[in-house]
Amino acid sequence: MFGAILFLLGKITIGNISSFVMYSRKFSGPINETANIITELQTAAAAAERVFRLLDEPSEIPDAPDAKVLIDTKGMVDIDHVKFGYTPEKEIIHDLRLHADPGQLVAIVGPTGAGKTTIINLLMRFYDVNEGVISVDGYPIRNLTRDSLRKAFTMVLQDTWLFQGTIEENVAYAREDATLEEVIAVCKKAHIHDFVETLPQGYQTVLTDDGVNISKGQKQLLTIARAMLSNARMLILDEATSNVDSRTEMAIQDAMLELMKGRTCFVIAHRLSTIKNADVILVLKDGDIIESGTHDELLQARGFYAKLFNSQFES
Repeated sequence: MFGAILFLLGKITIGNISSFVMYSRKFSGPINETANIITELQTAAAAAERVFRLLDEPSEIPDAPDAKVLIDTKGMVDIDHVKFGYTPEKEIIHDLRLHADPGQLVAIVGPTGAGKTTIINLLMRFYDVNEGVISVDGYPIRNLTRDSLRKAFTMVLQDTWLFQGTIEENVAYAREDATLEEVIAVCKKAHIHDFVETLPQGYQTVLTDDGVNISKGQKQLLTIARAMLSNARMLILDEATSNVDSRTEMAIQDAMLELMKGRTCFVIAHRLSTIKNADVILVLKDGDIIESGTHDELLQARGFYAKLFNSQFES
């Protein structure tokens, strides 16, 4: 268009326009390649900025110089007037109080966003409370080393984690001195032994990264077997049977009860049928415990828990 205007004004000729077009076509390839490279560099620079911003974030606050190492854990847990929010302006947990005796099974239920998983994060000290105190065996967890505190728990989560290695190595990760015989014993209790035996290399079968060459249910059963092998006195089950079908879930209930013996257990469950035998059920809603009691007591109260349970039963 600019060339046409200049031609009409008598400033250039048709030959000039043709020469310019031929010249621009000759260099259009390198120009486009250069433009693409510049775009990629700009994208890389923006990504690098986000990566370095994350790396520059402060890590966990160091343990106090006089922090104690938690040994010979009994499993008594107290949560005393705890308040917490991931951001200062939005509090999620309001004045939470809880006492769990050694060996007690505590179930935590409630709608999505009620704060169930947040309680687990606070117990493991992935975050520190804003107010109040969490204690294990009478020691405030702020005064304990994070390493010893976290080793006092064993966890089976909804999102399973397996690494690239043999099945034996993945299960034995719970305890460094575990023997193959012990690995086989817990796999039998978790009802995964028969499946492992069908594999060409058995317990020496190598799992790919995150176990993508086996099913979700089989991964969950392997993590349950791993938890059985741990000597930790406190157990966290966060939707531990979510990826197991109902038939398999029923088959491992006895093994799960065996796993829980002698351990203080915190169970987060959406399937309320799995927590009927809990010593105490805490019903959490909007960061507050609105009901507590045994399964039968809560059903008789005809409150929020009863509505949740009946809605699942009816569905």
